[in-house]
Amino acid sequence: MTTTRFAPSPTGYIHVGNLRTALMNYLIARKAGGTFILRIDDTDPERSKEEYVDAIKQDLEWLGLHWDRVERQSERLDRYAEAADELREMGRFYEAFETPTELDLKRKKQLNMGKPPVYDRAALNLNDAEKDALRAERGNGVWRFRLDHERIEWTDGILGDISIDASSVSDPVLIRGDGQVLYTIASVVDDTEMGVTDVVRGSDHVTNTATQIQIIQALGGTCPRFAHHSLLTGPQGEALSKRLGTLALRDLREQGVQPLALLSLMARLGSSDPVELRTEMAELIDGFDIGRFGAAPTKFDVQDLFPLTAKHLQSLSLADVADAVADAGVPAELAEPFWAMARENITTLADLKGWWELCLNGAEPLIADEDREFITEAVALLPEGPFDGATWGQWTSAVKDATGRKGKSLFMPLRKALTGMERGPEMATLLPLLQVIRARG
Repeated sequence: MTTTRFAPSPTGYIHVGNLRTALMNYLIARKAGGTFILRIDDTDPERSKEEYVDAIKQDLEWLGLHWDRVERQSERLDRYAEAADELREMGRFYEAFETPTELDLKRKKQLNMGKPPVYDRAALNLNDAEKDALRAERGNGVWRFRLDHERIEWTDGILGDISIDASSVSDPVLIRGDGQVLYTIASVVDDTEMGVTDVVRGSDHVTNTATQIQIIQALGGTCPRFAHHSLLTGPQGEALSKRLGTLALRDLREQGVQPLALLSLMARLGSSDPVELRTEMAELIDGFDIGRFGAAPTKFDVQDLFPLTAKHLQSLSLADVADAVADAGVPAELAEPFWAMARENITTLADLKGWWELCLNGAEPLIADEDREFITEAVALLPEGPFDGATWGQWTSAVKDATGRKGKSLFMPLRKALTGMERGPEMATLLPLLQVIRARG
């Protein structure tokens, strides 16, 4: 069975970059009728916060990305310890004691000599007495996985055939000196034991994937299918990493972005398929193909979400937005005609309040000097209330007969006088809602 996972760290709110990973893994699982695991990477007790665990779940639920089960790495520390012991027994795990300063000096020296800045494995030459002395002086060392210096190869679901020379990569640290288990080994143990078959993540993990393949093989596991999606940039190709904090999903939600607008964009962005608004998750699932995504950096513009949001809102019935209409202050008896008027003239649901303010209190009239006499005459011809969908046509016909105006010179001055705007809803649907005019009628 196809099994995928999304493994966020609960050290902050998830953003659009995280969503890309979560969504691709979710769509692969759902398209195959498989399992989607939410795996909380909370092995760092200092930075992991329960409030972020709750926030991650809330954001995924808002989007409709429902998981089949939740796993927490903090509850699996004994399994990572067992895997570490296995690696020690087979001679693939060793303790190293260099300080960050010493490692930095080694890297600089290697670079000056034209060599790749790879850890030199000096710790492998330490005898027990030397290790004890360093441990007494500096505390426990870090534990590194000893890579086999051979080529690591796999066929990536997006990048194609990958081949990395393990000798060009430092032996990865899997356990810190303070005993904290790092993602590299925790992920391997979890993916193996949870039967994860497909892993999609960012292209910044390619080297990490190479080392994990060797760890999986050392522990006797089966490698999942890997795919590494491109990283997002800003609309001009600028690095997006520094802005991701302002692109948290909860911030987009606060700005009024609708879930299907966000999902429709992120499920196709960077692929050879056009971005089109989908009306339900099933459409996104059926049309998803990881092989249609490219390796080039992918431009993301938050402004692209708002036309999609507006288009989505236009497709909704009053029942879908009843709470938002009520929150805008619209009385129940006017909710249906109000939504019919407003739905094609809003970008987000927050815009409803402004339209109801216009209906309730009117607007500052926008009247050109040459139209003042015309507007005065037109207002005098306004029919007696109550107004309905036919009132606008009856009124403008009467004004046309009285003034001789027609077309734009007739309709535009009336619209601007009533709404203070040159564009907006069909006046036939708006006029019956204008409370100030209704009171006159």
